[in-house]
Amino acid sequence: MNYNQLTTRHVKLDPGSSAILFIDVQNFCARRDGGEFKDVSANEVDIKYAYYFDRLATVAVPNMQRLLAKFREAGIEVLHTTIESLTLDGRDRSLDYKITGFNVPKGSWDGKVIDELTPLEDEIVLPKSSSSVFVSTHIDYLLRNLGVRQLVICGLLTDQCVESAVRDACDLGYLVTLVPDACASYTPEREQFSLSAIKGYCRQLSTDELLAEIEELASKN
Repeated sequence: MNYNQLTTRHVKLDPGSSAILFIDVQNFCARRDGGEFKDVSANEVDIKYAYYFDRLATVAVPNMQRLLAKFREAGIEVLHTTIESLTLDGRDRSLDYKITGFNVPKGSWDGKVIDELTPLEDEIVLPKSSSSVFVSTHIDYLLRNLGVRQLVICGLLTDQCVESAVRDACDLGYLVTLVPDACASYTPEREQFSLSAIKGYCRQLSTDELLAEIEELASKN
């Protein structure tokens, strides 16, 4: 496929040049007792983040598990990124993260991918210290070494780190497929605003649609 001559983003995955990236699906922000919520009372978490944790439990994480299983079965590259400093005190963090107060010390429980999506030994896990994985890791270098041109993205949060990754990946020359029902944000309004804002950067497929596409590709090989 000559990617430089494409006139549409709606291109089916080529397994040999594709990868899936799970963004920040980690204890820090996907668990009620994660560090992001350490200064929030249990009652406030139940009220303010009710939608978010319900979506994680009933929609986003189950769909991510389905995608993970299918991509592994198809032999398509799997990568994970997590918010995690390279130092214990977080002095390497972005200024934005310092102002926000985000510090996930290297090697900490908060920095681990959640058990439901535990990376295999040979899957790449990239710690990042800013919103965009393309800014604070060498993922672009890795993807090019892996021969990846098409990137599937899902994870947390839809309107923050996921959206940043979509925009940056597109600007760097990747074809991006976003899976909205394998993402989550704090409110449905935030999710929908983000999905609408970036629809011109990527194709957006549901988990079912993407799994069906991979099944179709497998049947032809």
